[in-house]
Amino acid sequence: MTPEHAPETYVGLAADDAERIARHRGWRVVRSLPPGSIVTMEYLAGRINFEVEDGVVTRVWLG
Repeated sequence: MTPEHAPETYVGLAADDAERIARHRGWRVVRSLPPGSIVTMEYLAGRINFEVEDGVVTRVWLG
């Protein structure tokens, strides 16, 4: 993973823009969730997760 593709580069972006960029960069599964969502924690290669508050990405994690 190159620095420009690091997960933290999505923080602060509008959710729609972050999702579009992630798909363009090759992420197979892009998941946007509100803060405090209950999610399964199994690791899925090719998935990027965005926590979105007020339409803005506030946290990112892989898998």
